[in-house]
Parts: sequence; structure tokens; C-alpha cells
Amino acid sequence: MPKYQILVEAQPRHLPEQSAPEQGLYVFAYTISITNTGDTPAQLISRSWNVNDANGHTEKVRGLGVVGQQPLLQPGATFEYTSGTRLRTPTGTMHGSYFFVAEDGERFDVDIPLFVLDALSDTGPGGQRTLH
Repeated sequence: MPKYQILVEAQPRHLPEQSAPEQGLYVFAYTISITNTGDTPAQLISRSWNVNDANGHTEKVRGLGVVGQQPLLQPGATFEYTSGTRLRTPTGTMHGSYFFVAEDGERFDVDIPLFVLDALSDTGPGGQRTLH
């Protein structure tokens, strides 16, 4: 098992009740699961995001921790949180990285895989795609 290995998974969703398409405002929530699949405890120190809309505009978001926390992940442990973002277009993408410090002092970055934000293809009841 690798000494330092973190798995990051994202589940985005559109929030139509908070969006205002007529004003060019699309609001999304995303739930992130961070699992330490390595064999050394590691603490998430900071985050760096690139939020991209369909017009090519990129917003860079950097900061300490996530949702006000800097979780220490023991091997096998998962930390999950939900946050949100706003776009000026109905579709876009997010990706980035987390900076970790392992219990033994090793510092390393973990990629946050690119995921799609899409207000036009929410899944409705029965797995049907619903257009807004």
C-alpha cells in the first residue's frame, strides 16, 4: 500500500431554487469525499480550486482547509463535506488540488479530478433527464 495516497470523489448538483437563470446566475452544490487510502495519517491544510464557466471565465479559489476545518485523516478514514459555487452560465467545470501534510512531516498535493456542473441535465424521477 502506498504511504501517501488520498482518494477524492465529487458529486455535484444544481440548485434551481437558488438560481436565477434570467439574471445569469446558476448555483451548484457539490459533496466531496476524501479518503486516506495510504498507510500514513495526513492532514488537509489548504485547497486550490479552478471554477470554469462555459464562456471561458476561470475563478481561482484558494484558502485554508475546507468548510472551516483542516481534517486529520487516519488510514482508511473518510472526510465528507458539502460546499457550493455560482456560475454565470448553465454549465461549467471544477477541478483543483488539496495540500496535505502527513504525520511524518511529508508534504504533498492531491489532485481533485475535474467534474462537470450542469444545470441543463438534472436527473429527475426514474432517472429521466429533466431540462430547465
